[in-house]
Amino acid sequence: MFGGQVVPPSNSPHLRKSGSRPVVFDLDGEQGNTEMEGLLHSTESNDLKIPSLPISTAAIMPSPILLWRFKVLLFFLWGFFCCKIGWDSVMRMSVNLRDLFLYEAFLYYNPLLLVTMMVWLWGVNLWVFAQSTISYAKIFDLDQNHLTHREIWKVATWMTIIVPISMTAYLYLYSHGEVSLAASQPVFLYCAVALILIFPFDIFYLSSRYYLLRTLWRIVFPLQAITFSDFFLADILTSMSKVFSDLERSVCRMVHRQVATIAWFEADSVCGSHSIGIPIILVLPYIFRLFQCLRQYKDTKEKTALFNALKYSTAVPVIFVSALKYHVLPDSWTNFYRPLWLLSGVLNSLYSFYWDVTRDWDLSCFTRIFKFNKPSLCSHLLHGRKWVYFWVIGSNFILRLAWTYKLSAHLRHNYLTVFTITALEMIRRFQWVFFRVENEWTKMSSKSNLQLSEISSEEDKLLAPSNHNV
Repeated sequence: MFGGQVVPPSNSPHLRKSGSRPVVFDLDGEQGNTEMEGLLHSTESNDLKIPSLPISTAAIMPSPILLWRFKVLLFFLWGFFCCKIGWDSVMRMSVNLRDLFLYEAFLYYNPLLLVTMMVWLWGVNLWVFAQSTISYAKIFDLDQNHLTHREIWKVATWMTIIVPISMTAYLYLYSHGEVSLAASQPVFLYCAVALILIFPFDIFYLSSRYYLLRTLWRIVFPLQAITFSDFFLADILTSMSKVFSDLERSVCRMVHRQVATIAWFEADSVCGSHSIGIPIILVLPYIFRLFQCLRQYKDTKEKTALFNALKYSTAVPVIFVSALKYHVLPDSWTNFYRPLWLLSGVLNSLYSFYWDVTRDWDLSCFTRIFKFNKPSLCSHLLHGRKWVYFWVIGSNFILRLAWTYKLSAHLRHNYLTVFTITALEMIRRFQWVFFRVENEWTKMSSKSNLQLSEISSEEDKLLAPSNHNV
């Protein structure tokens, strides 16, 4: 098969290429004249050599696995150089300024880092759904142009590259005395992100950006019936309330030209940690979700929507009572407001945990964990593995309790701890997505089967023979 060239007879009809003129020669004479044989032989040789060109060209191209390994190597080299330049830049600063400046730099960039992490996790969610029988496009009412998990990961990859580069440039420029250039780095990055989101031309996944902005508009102004996409994204936004509060502080400093300074560390500063804007931004995602539940009750008259609204209202005292620490006397905080904050935090955590398990996941007070012998009651996505349910329920309970720490403004002085808890909340929401989407898919499938059974029963009645005598 891969040996030398096989030369068929000169009078073979297969020598003629498709679309060329037929070759006519005398069959009565000898095997044809020598010139005709030479012409046919040269034509045959050319035809056999032409297909070999793409094979030799393809042999030069590297394999996809080699290209992937090369990209991973470049990614790690890029990460190493960013860490090296950032570390050297921080070490150039004085010791008394180093921690304060790191806190400021971290505050500018940790919201975008957390958003990048959420995009990566959402890509993993879509990848798992693509491997299963769950049609997430039908659940979220997506068109044919929706982003797949590969495209989501491509967006996350660019975010992973661009955000640390801007942060490294910020540290490098500030440590080398270029304060004005350093201050422009986060401003330019935030403006670029905003422009990409609202860019009206058909680049950067226009349909997906429009879908996201339209859903955000429906969340802020629930003036029409609530869809699954509306309250699904609104639930995710509640897990990112810390991100929005840090964005508010960052934008506030940019507007008041406090970037690359430490003026905002003063307690009475406009953008300081005692600002009333922090609890307001923290509570907004919960207020949006509360209004959605009230709108849902107006449309459906289901009392479940009112109980769901009550769940989101329990986050309001946690946020505002915590913020009162900066505005009341220390004795009043210790004797009255702190116990009230603890009580409201425990109530919010337990209520939210109960709703996750029994309503969003529909596990019916944990009883479905022990009913794997009934296929309709176990998870089609995770194949009814008990350890998965124990892990998800246990981790959800612990992280729900830790989430109160993040909502409390008076505990946010340790920014690394708060960042870690916020990242863990992203992971909790990532786990929550699997069960919530699967539960919705199960409900949709049940309704479809019920409708099909009703249609078939009606057809059977119509086609059934009548007993009337004519």
